[in-house]
Amino acid sequence: MAKAIKSFRGKNAFLSNFYPCLVEYEGMIFPSVEHAFQAAKTLDMQKRITFQVCPTPKEAKACGRKLKLRPDWEEIKIDVMRTLVRDKFTRNRSFQTDLTKLLLDTDDAYLEEGNNHGDRFWGTVKGEGRNELGKILMEVRDELKGEK
Repeated sequence: MAKAIKSFRGKNAFLSNFYPCLVEYEGMIFPSVEHAFQAAKTLDMQKRITFQVCPTPKEAKACGRKLKLRPDWEEIKIDVMRTLVRDKFTRNRSFQTDLTKLLLDTDDAYLEEGNNHGDRFWGTVKGEGRNELGKILMEVRDELKGEK
């Protein structure tokens, strides 16, 4: 059985949506997947701009919780996340940090966003949850393997 990565911290922090890297969403550039994901919750372009300049992913997440969600959010949020994660791992191939290589270097490891903040949708808490972010990461990794 393949190994498992059950935390996106330390040497595996690059798997986290909080990891600093440029991400594009609908023509706008954001400083992390988290910033872009929170901005995508609204159709108001002025509000989206505020996420581009939010100082940290944690603050972007807090601001995103205060938004009135776009009407189709529940139907599109997984696809939005997939789009952002795919962009993260294809856009950021610099000399210093090649995120594509880092993701491919996880080989066939099971990727699980284990957390202690109660997110059982995108991750797991004590091994329980949907782990949607982990599934998307493994899907993008498989797509990238196919491109090699």
